[in-house]
Order: sequence, then C-alpha cells, then structure tokens
Amino acid sequence: MIRPLSNLRRQQMIDANLTEYGSQSDLLSWISPEKAREAESRRAQMLGACSSGIEFDFKGTKPHSGLLSPGCLICGQGTWSCLFINGKCNCRCFYCPASQDNISVPTTNRISFDTSRDYVDYVRHFDFKGISISGGEPLLTFERSLHYVEAARRELGETPYIWMYTNGTLATRDRLERLRDAGLNEIRFDISAVNYDLTGVRIAANIIPCITVEIPSIPEDYHLLLDLLPQLHEAGVKHLNLHQLRLTPYNLSRLSGRNYTFLHGERVTVMESELSALAILAALSRSGLTLPVNYCAFAYKRQYQQAATRRRNAKHIIKGYESISEKGFIRSLSVTGDPEDVGRLAVQLERDGVDTETWYLSGKKDRLFFHEALWQKIDFLALKLQVIYSEAILSPSISYQCAFREVRLNPNRKVFVERQALCSPLTLENSDRLFFENEILHITGETPHSGVSIQEDVLDFELIRPGLQDYF
Repeated sequence: MIRPLSNLRRQQMIDANLTEYGSQSDLLSWISPEKAREAESRRAQMLGACSSGIEFDFKGTKPHSGLLSPGCLICGQGTWSCLFINGKCNCRCFYCPASQDNISVPTTNRISFDTSRDYVDYVRHFDFKGISISGGEPLLTFERSLHYVEAARRELGETPYIWMYTNGTLATRDRLERLRDAGLNEIRFDISAVNYDLTGVRIAANIIPCITVEIPSIPEDYHLLLDLLPQLHEAGVKHLNLHQLRLTPYNLSRLSGRNYTFLHGERVTVMESELSALAILAALSRSGLTLPVNYCAFAYKRQYQQAATRRRNAKHIIKGYESISEKGFIRSLSVTGDPEDVGRLAVQLERDGVDTETWYLSGKKDRLFFHEALWQKIDFLALKLQVIYSEAILSPSISYQCAFREVRLNPNRKVFVERQALCSPLTLENSDRLFFENEILHITGETPHSGVSIQEDVLDFELIRPGLQDYF
C-alpha cells in the first residue's frame, strides 16, 4: 500500500539534482515524460517475459536468476562491513564515481582503522557477519589486504564471510593462494575494467572457493557481455552481479559524453544501464544457461544498505520506549494533550505494572512517550498522537551538536554514536493512525478501507519502497 512518489516529491528530487550539478545539468540528456512511459513499458515487458526464471527479493528491488552469492545475502540482511583498504586504483574506468589517487588509511563507515586489531574489534562489537575488502584496488596494497583478512579470520573464526573486490590486473597465483590460506571465501572481479579479459578469473577459479564477476551494466557492452556468458560459466564463475551506472560530479564529464538518458531520484542514475541489465536477465532465462545473475539496482543499494547502517547504529543509542523503523530511523511515539489527561494515562500504566523503561512522562506532564507495544493501552480519542524521527550516526569524534553515546571497541579505541533529530513532531490524524497501526506496526492485521493513507513524510522515514525506481 505504498503510494507512488507524489508530484511534489518528484519535483523536490529534480530540484535537488539540478542544484547539485548546476550549469553542468545542461550537458545531460534528462528523460522526458514520453520516453519515461515508453521505457517503463519496455521494462515491464522484459520482466514479464522472464518472470518464471527470475526472483524479486528485498521487496522487489533486487531481480535475480539463480542463487545470490553468500556475500549478497549478507548485504541484504544488513550485517556486512565494507572496508576500503586503500583509495588508489591502477585503472581509470569512465564510470568510477570518485577519484582513486591516494593509498590512504583503511576506512569504513567514515571511521579509519589503521590497525587490524581495532577493525576486528569493530566488526565484533557491531556483530557483522560479512567483511569485504575493497578500494581502490586492494591488490595494490597486497600485504595490507592480506594482513586484515588474516586478522579477521584468526580473531573471529569462521563466522564472518570474507570477500574481496579487484580488477584482477595484479591477481597472481601466489597471491590468490595466500589469500585463500588466510581465509578469503570469495573474490569479485570487475572485468569491465580490463576490457573483459578473463585471465585473472581463470587463475582464481581453482583457488578461491567462490568466484564472482561484478561489473557495472554498461549499455554499449550489452552484446559483448551476452556473448561472454558461456565463457564465464566455463571459466568457473559462480555469480554475475550487474550494477546500475550512477552519475556523480566526478564522472559527469565522461558520462555526459555518452548517449545515456539520465533519471532523477535520490541520486541521478542511467536508464539504459538498468534496461541493459534486465535484458541480460531476460536473455539468460531463454538460453537455459545456469549462471546466476543478480541485478544490483540503485533502488536496492540506496535503501537497504543505508537502512542497515542506521539500524546498526541505532541499537547503541535507542531508548526503551522507542523502536526502529524498517528504514532504520529511530521512531519516538508520543501522545500529548491536557496534563490531566496525560497524567491519568501515566497513572494507569503504573497501576498495570507496565515496565517504566517502555514509557516516559515529560517534565511538563503534557506528553507521554510510549513503546509501540503499548499501543492498545493508549486513548487516542482524548490525546493527540505524534511521532518524531531521528538518525543514529557513527562518528570517530564528538561533534557536541547532538546527544551521543561512547562505544568502546577496546581499551585504546572508541567511536561515538550521535543522535540527530530529523523532524519536528509529526501529528498523526485518525486516517494516519489507522494506516500506521495496520500497515506499519501490523497491530490488528486489518486492512484500512480504500482511501486511508498517510503523510508522505512518515512513509519516507518508515517503509522501504518496493520495486525498481520510477522513471522521471
């Protein structure tokens, strides 16, 4: 029951994108309403033609054929730490979203870890089930990459699934064997960075347990990749991951020179990249080839990966009367009204022996915060229902602008979780409340009558939107 993006929200996204790129926006071929309708129709036809061979996981945002790799499953479950082991690459791909010119310090989630011990303690403390080693190009700093893999496996045992991203140019047999012996489970090759050369893939196939090819879906390379699918299968590739091309200020000058159509959204993406990936899926379903293919759309990555980060951080600063939304935001429910009415509710909760960790009466006694588990104890006729959303952000230091909590990883290293308020209290009127209790909290299981909806601001904080992105 999630509504399509409203015209207002679409316009807000368009305005934000045009502001970000300024005068350079004129260099881009933005999609027209007519082309959007035509492309969405084409997309629906492709998906319909191969629906029997495709699964749509994670609320329909991730179409794939065959099994997802263990690393992709861990990513979707939100228990993955991606460590950027360096920031330097030896390739210069036109689609790269950022400069890759500095070796730098290993970093994840805005936190630098110049010792493997601190990083391993971070992984342990935040209960990650998977670790990826990325860059840059991790093999440019091979000994460093190997050391972090060894440390994670030695200290954390078999629990974390560990994989590495590489362009393969520096993947020798000796290095791959050492990585395997250190505990690497999977290696992912970006063969588009090396003109689809499979040399590194073939070397790794009999060494690393799981071989994945992970590349952007480049529209002009569609036929080349289609012809390559049987060779990937024969070379021992177990998974093919296709990503949607995304525009950034860094790659704009290179992407704008290609015949691409650009889509608005939370970030700017390339329409033909998505259609090309879906065409590969459709062709694969007709071919009978058993190579699993996963389309990693921006609609999936933006929503699920960010929700996982927020949810993981929120657990360290959330209060007993609060809960976490599907999108990972901290949800603070409250009722407000005449202090006498609010106080009467507090007295009743005390008489019922309700755990005081699950509710809180404000100092002025005109607002009572409560956990969603107490929903059916609240008199919504006498009191006004409101909700406030906050985001928990991990930081290496304290900004002193927000409430925070220290998280000590070990005696010598700590990080901080800061709590940032994102909105003023949002009032939920009766129709909002009905939608909220049924479609968000699933309290009664009843379906609201047609026409019952909710504020789009609330939806933006609460629910991951299903399906692939709208074209506009």
